[in-house]
Amino acid sequence: MRRWLHPDILKTLSIDPTQYSYQVSTDRTASYRYALAGLLHMLRYSKNVRIQAVATVLVMLLCIAVQLPLRDVAIIVLVTGLVWFAEFVNAAIEALINLVSPTYHDMAKVSKDIAAGAVLLCVIVSIIVGLLVIGPPLLVRLGLSA
Repeated sequence: MRRWLHPDILKTLSIDPTQYSYQVSTDRTASYRYALAGLLHMLRYSKNVRIQAVATVLVMLLCIAVQLPLRDVAIIVLVTGLVWFAEFVNAAIEALINLVSPTYHDMAKVSKDIAAGAVLLCVIVSIIVGLLVIGPPLLVRLGLSA
């Protein structure tokens, strides 16, 4: 098996991440606590996440109000989750960049801007999908469509 794998791939496969981490959790419950800590950290310190939380609740209430079919609600949940995911990854990237580059550096700025751009792209896509999925039944409910 190893003969057909490129040396770069083999090198990556041979690296044990536990050797480079000061703490590796083997306790599944602790892993969930760490994840919850990250979620609560984002809700506490990220204004954008708090805005997204309110927007998510409003969109879900709108889905209920227009009696959106479950399949369509699933689509809305997916694109909403994508925005949340992108925001969390963006925050992790920014935190890591702040750690390794505490002073201003052009490449640190580029990295942060790219990560923020990914969030913006996800938001734009979710708005488009939201309009396409929720828009027609909302217009019918408002009596603005046949």
